[in-house]
Amino acid sequence: MSEAGVYRVKAGDKVVEIDEAVLEVLQKYIHQEMSLEELASKLGIEDWESAYDFVKNVPAWILWIPPSLWRTLRYMKTVQEEYTRVGKK
Repeated sequence: MSEAGVYRVKAGDKVVEIDEAVLEVLQKYIHQEMSLEELASKLGIEDWESAYDFVKNVPAWILWIPPSLWRTLRYMKTVQEEYTRVGKK
């Protein structure tokens, strides 16, 4: 995850933010039969080539994280940032 608890992946000319909804689509893509055209339409990417770039650029560890765990990690990152910010006063 990046410093703000957000992870972004480049897909052609577009940058896609990884969140629970995107993870659900990626889970379906890797576990079920889904074409790159279908993946592109579900993620709002322009074409299958950009979807291919997106899949190539997504780190493998992200593909295997359940969306619920991603939500928890994001929450923990937010709490940590808040704790750090409050502790510095």
